[in-house]
Amino acid sequence: MADILSLKESVLLYLDRSGGLQKLTEDCKPLNNSQQTVSLFRFCVSVNPSDLIEVDPVLGDCVLHDPLRAAALFQSVCFLAIKTLSLVENIHTENQVSVILKLTHLPPFPEYTMDLSSIPLVYNPMRPVSIEGLVIAVTRITKYTQGARFLCINDDCPCSTGFHHIRVHAPGATESATVRKDFSCMMCSSQLKEDVNFRVLGDKQLVELIHVKALDALTAHQQSSLRYQSVTVFLRDELCNSMRIGQLYRVVGIPAHVHQWPDVTCSVEANSVQLLKPQYPHKISASFQELIKATAHFPWRFTAILAHCFGLDVAPPGLYNTLKLALLLSLVQTRADPRDTFHNLDLLIVTPDTFLLITHWPHVFTRLMAYSLRLACRGVRHQASGEMFASVSRDERGVGTANIHAGSALLATGGICMLGDIGYYKKDRLDAIQSVLESRGVSIFIPGKKYGEDADQQLSIPLQCSFWALTDSSQRSGRADDTVLGAANMGPIPIQLADAFGLVIQCKDMVGKQALLAQAVHTLRHAVEPDEPLYTSFRDFSNQDYLELVAYAQNLQVELSPGAEKLIHGYYMASRRVRTQSQGVEISLASIKLLISLAEAHCKLCLRTQVLEEDAVIAVLFCENSVTLKHGSSALAIPPDAVFPCELGDVDGLHRRDIKLDELHQNILHFIYSYAPGADKYITEE
Repeated sequence: MADILSLKESVLLYLDRSGGLQKLTEDCKPLNNSQQTVSLFRFCVSVNPSDLIEVDPVLGDCVLHDPLRAAALFQSVCFLAIKTLSLVENIHTENQVSVILKLTHLPPFPEYTMDLSSIPLVYNPMRPVSIEGLVIAVTRITKYTQGARFLCINDDCPCSTGFHHIRVHAPGATESATVRKDFSCMMCSSQLKEDVNFRVLGDKQLVELIHVKALDALTAHQQSSLRYQSVTVFLRDELCNSMRIGQLYRVVGIPAHVHQWPDVTCSVEANSVQLLKPQYPHKISASFQELIKATAHFPWRFTAILAHCFGLDVAPPGLYNTLKLALLLSLVQTRADPRDTFHNLDLLIVTPDTFLLITHWPHVFTRLMAYSLRLACRGVRHQASGEMFASVSRDERGVGTANIHAGSALLATGGICMLGDIGYYKKDRLDAIQSVLESRGVSIFIPGKKYGEDADQQLSIPLQCSFWALTDSSQRSGRADDTVLGAANMGPIPIQLADAFGLVIQCKDMVGKQALLAQAVHTLRHAVEPDEPLYTSFRDFSNQDYLELVAYAQNLQVELSPGAEKLIHGYYMASRRVRTQSQGVEISLASIKLLISLAEAHCKLCLRTQVLEEDAVIAVLFCENSVTLKHGSSALAIPPDAVFPCELGDVDGLHRRDIKLDELHQNILHFIYSYAPGADKYITEE
């Protein structure tokens, strides 16, 4: 008894020092205004284990290793405080006070961590642990019984009235543990009967977590032989809707085994939830640092060399540089900013006639995309047999409510979803992709009758990933008229879907026998000597170097310079005017977003923080080529390979490219002066 009194004194001291008593007073104020008699009053108390151990090590150990006993101690102290200070008149017994201890963190030791890659399914003590996992499914919010009042059927027993028997939900307990008909009175052993008028209901949501490395099965990474299993997390009351599909979280909770005969399932009662942000490196490799210094006075050379030396395991240097640069720009630009605004850069790649070097080898462009997917903070390669966006099923662990499962796009949240060749998709699937690209959200219909609800429900989940897709121009054409000058054959892809992607890249570098021969030589050499470097002069940059560079560049915060902003605005106004008048093509505001996104991405890839006019030039060239492929040429006549107008094999090649880009820069300015009214007032001709 003396030990219990000492622990209660420590609880009171901690509540006083941490501001818990003040918060308890504030929480009690609105409870007195209610005219309705309530059987249970729920209070959340924030507990910092480190501070609590300084006050009383025994109490701190109790919170970390026997949370139910610790909650009972806090419950007793809070009840005494409420009665002593007369905070709530309707609280008559200690049983009416339910205290939930919210832990701010746990000690950073393995004993307090549950690894989902090796989650045990054996009995463990019910104590708080920390879990990190990816949300792959969530249910709709349903009700559960927080607490229920029971009365003794023996009228002579004191427990036949009042609030002596209050059943409260405990971590890991099922509904039958709170509300049942076979409870007996503690005083006279008579049967207890629930007073249903005093039942207190709360919100409950089930979330399925899995180790983030389990996504390796859906990415281009090398798959391991490990098998991962998911765990169900129960979110209750204020924690409902705190976790979203596709996001990575750290959950502090209490593991419990739910016994529903004949099954025993492992679950976790969440205590607190924290969204995990990706960790970015603070430096890049020495090789790239030296290259940055060497190309400091040439704003276009660094990214040119990056693209030229990228993906040498898949394609020889000099092939598909425009595509490689576009993939790198998409990787760099796909991220959420500090204001939680997501930035994406979708790519639709138009390929020439399909050629396979060996019948069982995948397409070279697909392999190049899969290779680039490894650099994404999270990359998911959509499988034809899987769900692309989301699916709904009945949850078998609860009350049969709707359980929403993440598809490939939601699993790729914060990264890249690679759709592959969408030319083989049916029309309804293409329409769904177009709708999602335009709305940046996944719409889910939940029929009420099927899942025990009175009304149907339409849910919308925001989509935060970039899409990479491929279309083969050798397939049947989806364009009604392919005679527009400069327009490309999109295969079976409707022009509206191509517009929804934004950036369209045509892979026609060195088309024909020369490209086929170069690719064939590369593939055969790689097959014969897989471990030997194929191009010794280009092996200065490893895959790890590119991985660190992309991750570092993603985290850079950039801003538009006045010159870049004026160039982008002038090109948009001129292009909109020319194409509307001559082609009847409406250039939407999405084009400005695409221009800014490309300019920012090129600036980041150059490891700068201010977007220069040269970055805007690259953005304009990409966009003009993209619009030309979709709608035909305009008065701004630029070559199809404007971003890489010449071969890059040495310094002379880089110099010739700089000269060509300077000429294209001047052409863009003249185009703006000619077709954007007033452009000469805000752009100074060089």
